[in-house]
Amino acid sequence: MSTYGIRWLLLATLVGQVIGGGTSTNSSPSSKSSSAGGSSATTLSPAAAKEEEEDNKHYAHLALFTLAAAVFLFAVYRIVLHAVRYIRTLTCLNNEKQMYFKSPNLTFGSLKEHLLYAPLFRRRHNEELHITSGWSLGMLPTRFQSLFLTGLVGMNVVLCVIGIDWNNRSTSVMLTHLRNRTGTLSVVNMIPLVVLAGRNNPLVGLLNISFDSFNLVHRWFGRIVAVEAVVHMLAWTIKKVNSGFIGTVTMVFMILQASAVLRRAFYETFLHLHIALAVLAIGGVWVHLDGLGPQIYIKIVVVAWAAERLLRLATLVYRNVGKGGTKATVEALPGDAVRITLQMARPWAFRPGQHMYLTMPSVGLWTSHPFSVAWSNEEERLESEKGGLAMSRQDILAMQKTSMSLVIRRRDGFTNTLFKKAEKAPEGRYVTSAFAEGPYGAMHSLHSYGTVMMFAGGVGITHQVPYVRDLVNDFANGTVAARRVILVWVIQLPEHLEWIRPWMTSILALDKRRDILRIQLFVTRPRSTKEIHSPSATVQMFPGRPNVDTLVGMESENQVGAMAVTVCGTGGLSDDVRRAVRKRQGMRNIDFVEESFSW
Repeated sequence: MSTYGIRWLLLATLVGQVIGGGTSTNSSPSSKSSSAGGSSATTLSPAAAKEEEEDNKHYAHLALFTLAAAVFLFAVYRIVLHAVRYIRTLTCLNNEKQMYFKSPNLTFGSLKEHLLYAPLFRRRHNEELHITSGWSLGMLPTRFQSLFLTGLVGMNVVLCVIGIDWNNRSTSVMLTHLRNRTGTLSVVNMIPLVVLAGRNNPLVGLLNISFDSFNLVHRWFGRIVAVEAVVHMLAWTIKKVNSGFIGTVTMVFMILQASAVLRRAFYETFLHLHIALAVLAIGGVWVHLDGLGPQIYIKIVVVAWAAERLLRLATLVYRNVGKGGTKATVEALPGDAVRITLQMARPWAFRPGQHMYLTMPSVGLWTSHPFSVAWSNEEERLESEKGGLAMSRQDILAMQKTSMSLVIRRRDGFTNTLFKKAEKAPEGRYVTSAFAEGPYGAMHSLHSYGTVMMFAGGVGITHQVPYVRDLVNDFANGTVAARRVILVWVIQLPEHLEWIRPWMTSILALDKRRDILRIQLFVTRPRSTKEIHSPSATVQMFPGRPNVDTLVGMESENQVGAMAVTVCGTGGLSDDVRRAVRKRQGMRNIDFVEESFSW
């Protein structure tokens, strides 16, 4: 069973236990409000309160069912895509031209151009909106993301008001209905809010959607929960501070505190305060719902949150404790960067496109930070600790050594401290203990594409290098459709080439590399023209910035089979690549893959 399958099974089992134990709880609607209303006397009769409780439960289940249906549709879409790509891979293994897959499906191409790949407005998506150089308002969602979020907000608005008698002569009765409905939905929406916040979000693997996209939806669920809680509180016409009031005020403060400006400028402070406020909000809502039917939803929230945290802790311990622990060799590099080589305590199966969370107590105490894995090596030590030869598979697996390498660009906070410590160390390197958590992230397989074009900006090359090695290796083995692989790397200075020099040397020495791989390097700030020289016909260097549209156009004219264009870099580069791919949707079968990570 896969890692995500285990996570799904664990979460489903725990939630099932909570639901099984919670449904037997009986609360008297005559003594308390029938929904998330609190402890004040209700204006409804016992019969009316019971009927309203059933109505609110129905709309709560309808919200969850709608979300589950959306997940199901996404899953079906991904399964169909996976099947198509798998068949395409098998068909193209011995097909050098792959002409059939070069032609686009006009309907699907139009859908990708105008919805799936389209920014909200004309061009900007990944490029951040800045107030000043140090203050950011975040990024605009894509058109499809905007459509989904609009539907999510619209669904909640409809569920908050449907079925309420707005012409009721008794304002008190009308507000009681509104109070209980919004309170119930606010608690129900906390379930996806918490699930989408976790690093072990099972939907990442199931739907092959990035954590970045789920983080966007998580923030909008947070806003919906807070607004519904505010409406619930206002309809309650508070006369004294109670637990529900505390929970609502905490949620509102969390929304203000999580604004893009503050979140990006003071991330470490934001994260720790955000977790503390979340615990306070959940605790306040738990007390507020004591003995009421909707308390079952907050129990599910607590179980989901606790299960994700326990799974993270178990992963951390398993990956790093024992056999001397995980050790990190930190090396200062030219261009304000460090290279970290992790000698893992246990073997780790890594695939291109994944990332890890790194904790280094000597640098950042308990804080963890996400980084793409740029390189991995598997080594087997055939001599056992007893001096004999390993005879069983278990013995061999136990003796495998995994090394994982990262390249980290110096920024503020943790990365700045990391670089300074490495710079001051003897010979610019030192060894320390570390804890690696993962692997995480969506895995985009590129095996079914005859042409693969990869763009990287700066340290974004760490995401692309594993794909390059994977495709060149599998091309030599005859297990992929790829016939043309083009890597375009945009850097500021020539010394940035040192970041990946040992790995690129290994790739250039691979069997049949010249038959498939071409590398184009663009140096935007060369000190002189002497620094710009092309080592060979397949590895070329150019001064200045690339004309993305021209490069994509040239490759699309000569593409073999279906074409994938991927990008990992600055927001401006990502938006330029997106625009070039959208422009050619009606002419060629081209898919776009963007890798980004934002908080």
